[in-house]
Amino acid sequence: MSTTNFAEFISECSKNFTPVIDTIFVKKDFEHIDLSHVSEELKEIKIPSSVILQGKIEEYLAKRKKKVAFGGYDEQRNLYERSVIFNDDKAAVNRNIHIGLDLWCAAGTAVIAPLDGTVHSFNDNLGFGNYGPTIILEHIIDERTFYTLYGHLSRPSIKNLVFGQIVEAGDKIAVLGSHKVNGDYAPHLHFQIIEDLQGFNGDYPGVVAAADLEFYLKNCPDPNLLLKIN
Repeated sequence: MSTTNFAEFISECSKNFTPVIDTIFVKKDFEHIDLSHVSEELKEIKIPSSVILQGKIEEYLAKRKKKVAFGGYDEQRNLYERSVIFNDDKAAVNRNIHIGLDLWCAAGTAVIAPLDGTVHSFNDNLGFGNYGPTIILEHIIDERTFYTLYGHLSRPSIKNLVFGQIVEAGDKIAVLGSHKVNGDYAPHLHFQIIEDLQGFNGDYPGVVAAADLEFYLKNCPDPNLLLKIN
């Protein structure tokens, strides 16, 4: 890999569809979903609860005979209006643009490492609207270091982890948590690729303000460049 552009580098890290959730799901099982502020699926619901959103997603998949809904990169959402984590009365602007990839499927679904790496950090990011249990892996490919983040996991997923633990591509590293532990979202994996972790441990912004978007889109390229779901 000779490219210096991080997004191109990530795209070259895989050649074909690369699983990040249970390998029982194949490429044809995935369906893109729009959960933006102009989503047709959510237009009748101003700020959906986790239970309502889960029902909407399950209905959406059933109609299309699919099993996993995915999407959300560089997507402006109103989902975050319900949480003070993203809406600070003292802030000049609020955060509402999602910069990871969400894969919506059942709690308990296995999370798979897409690349070889090591456990960089992990944390239970508590709070309504937060990640809940989160893992960050560190990867070094062609002497280039970068990170992948896995949010909204189950609590047992981080119980026995060890810093520096070796992970191979295809290893099961976690399972998805329910709305009771994942920040009160419909069960899903938030998957994000990060070039500069900026000193964070077990956490990194996954939703950003429009004013900061240019930096984050470069630092966190579209995860589908690696996963190649479509």
